Order: sequence, then C-alpha cells, then structure tokens
Amino acid sequence: MNPLNIGLVISDQSLWNEVHQCLKDVPVRVVMQQASVGDWNLFLDQMDRLQPDVFLFDITRSVRSFEEAMRNMRSLASPPMMVVLHTSAEPETILAAIRAGAQEYLYPPLEAGLKKAFERATAERMKRQVHTRPRARTLGFVSSKGGCGATTVACHVATELQRLTSQNILLADFDLDAGIVGFLMKAKTPYTVLDAAQNTHRLDLSYWKALISDGKMSLEVIPAPSLMSLRRSEGPEPFRYVLSFVRTAYDWVVVDLGRNLNTLTMALLEEVDEVFLIATLDLPALHQAKLVAHTLLDYGFSPTRLHLILNRVPKRSDLTPEEVERILGVPVYATLPNSYPELFEAYAHGNLLPPNSELGQQFSKLALKITGAQAPKSKARLTLSI
Repeated sequence: MNPLNIGLVISDQSLWNEVHQCLKDVPVRVVMQQASVGDWNLFLDQMDRLQPDVFLFDITRSVRSFEEAMRNMRSLASPPMMVVLHTSAEPETILAAIRAGAQEYLYPPLEAGLKKAFERATAERMKRQVHTRPRARTLGFVSSKGGCGATTVACHVATELQRLTSQNILLADFDLDAGIVGFLMKAKTPYTVLDAAQNTHRLDLSYWKALISDGKMSLEVIPAPSLMSLRRSEGPEPFRYVLSFVRTAYDWVVVDLGRNLNTLTMALLEEVDEVFLIATLDLPALHQAKLVAHTLLDYGFSPTRLHLILNRVPKRSDLTPEEVERILGVPVYATLPNSYPELFEAYAHGNLLPPNSELGQQFSKLALKITGAQAPKSKARLTLSI
C-alpha cells in the first residue's frame, strides 16, 4: 500500500508550521501545497493529475473560500477527503464548514485529529481496493481450552501450506495472553502485532515489511507481544484493522487466536474465512469445545466455516469421532494422533516436525485438505481421519 497523498492550502503561518511538524512522523506524501488558490482551472487540473487522498484547507481568513473550493471540487472524478483547519473552534464556522461538505474540522493542537483523519482516509482507501484486489484466504486456529495445541497446529499447517503451494504465507500470532508462535518459529523481529495495532495510521506495505520476520522456509511471521508490553490496554478494532490490512498482501494468512473466545477473537473472526477449533478428548476440552462451537453458531457464524479438529487422539480411545460429533453437534473435520514424544524431541532441538515424520505426515494431509489439492499417490497409509 502506498502512503496517503496529501494536498495543502494553508495561509496561516502558525497552522502551516504545526501541520508540517505533525507530518514529519507520518507516512504521507505531500503532493501539492500552497498558501491560497489563484487560478481555479489550473488548481483543478493539478488535483485531477495528482489525486490527493486528503486535502487540508485553511479557512481562518474566510469560510467562503472553502465553500468556493467545494463547489469546484465536486467536478473532480475522485474528490479527496476534505479537512478544514482553523486556529480556533467557532461553532458558527464549524457548522458552515460541515454544511459546505467538510468531513473534518480541526484546530490546534492538530496532531491527534490529523492522525485519526489519516486513519479514516486509509481505511476508506482499503475498502475501495478490496473490490479490485484479491484477499488472502484467512484461517483462524483456536483451542477450546489451554493446552489443546492450536499453536502447534497453526505453525505446522502454515509451514505445510508454504511447502505445498509456494505462495506468500503469513503466520500471525493474535494470542495476546500467551502467544508463543514467535518462539516456536524463531522469529527474528523485535516487533509484534501490538506495534502494528498502535501504528495503524502508519500502516503501509513498507512499514509492515519492517515489522515482520522471515521464519522457516521463507514463511513470514508476526509474533504476539510479551506480557510486559501489554501495560496499555488496546481495544479490538486496531487489531482487526491490522488483520484486514495484511489480507491484501498475502495469498494465505494463518492466525493463532489463542484459547476460547474473547472480545478480540470475536472481532477478528469478521476477517477470518475459516475457523479451526482444536480440542482433545478429555471432558473439559470437549465441554469447552461445545460451548465455543454453539456460541459461534448462535452469533450467526456459518457452520461451513467452522471445522473441529481432535488433537492428540490415542490409538485406543473410549470415544470415537462419530460419538464426539453426536455429543458436540459439530462434524469432525480431522483427527491428529498423539505423538507427544516425537513433538517434544523436535521442540527440544528448536525445530518443527519434519514432513516425513508420523505426525508431520498428518499435518501435510491436513494442509492438503485445506487447500483442496489432491494428495500424491503413496503406498504409505496415513491415519488422518477426514
């Protein structure tokens, strides 16, 4: 995503100085700036050619100049967001500016207001691009309770997707309680999804590339923040904005959503195509899985987007997948065998499971099922239930 293009018509020197000071740390490009408009025909030609996303217009001297500007700018094919500036808040002037067509009215101090205006302009531009640019297929992995293995499954599926498809894959850790994707994937970046969420006004492709880490097999990884970095609480919307943004930059986005459901998870699900609910066969996990599944369905989440995966299934179990389906009311998408010693040994050496290991083959087959691709013919018998 390119930086926002900004146009300026500012006559007041104090506003001019403050605006330029604010723009120093913001990823925008000033494409035109002047103290006033002389020749309107020439000005409109420049606007058509440069197509600023946001235009800052100083009305300190007269609101009538802005009314004239709006009459002329309505002829443009792509009118910018119009932000009027004034040295003070005057109710009558504010009302006149809004009636003339201003989307924002700002007065000193400008920094916070400009940041929010740029965030809105960026969001609007992203919405327009969504209709012309393919969005990544986004997979969310959530554990019914802690310890069910959503992170392990997410990391291995993301790695297998990259190996099988050779497409651009992002593995994103949105588990703000105990995210360990960065640790398992040996992420090299000191930045996290929190840095992206706190800088949505700066979020373009170049800024994003500075945040992410190249993980295994060229898989790109963005870790979750450490507990110490979450001193300042963040609402869910910035994180949803980040997920919406990254969907325009990759072919696949694999998201670790942590355990159970919370406000953040529910917000992120709006940007997730398919949810993989990970549960084990112990009764607390199955109880929580039933609650999670039915909560999602009650909220209108489509059953076709919800997939139940039974993890660490022993070779001999008192419960069959068919019985679990009957108990939970949700079909079992896949089962993964209990290979904890194999997994523990891989983690002890700082690696994920190799694709030719017993459990590694199950992850490969799971990734194949997700992609819809045909598995290669092999004499080896795989145990993944589908």
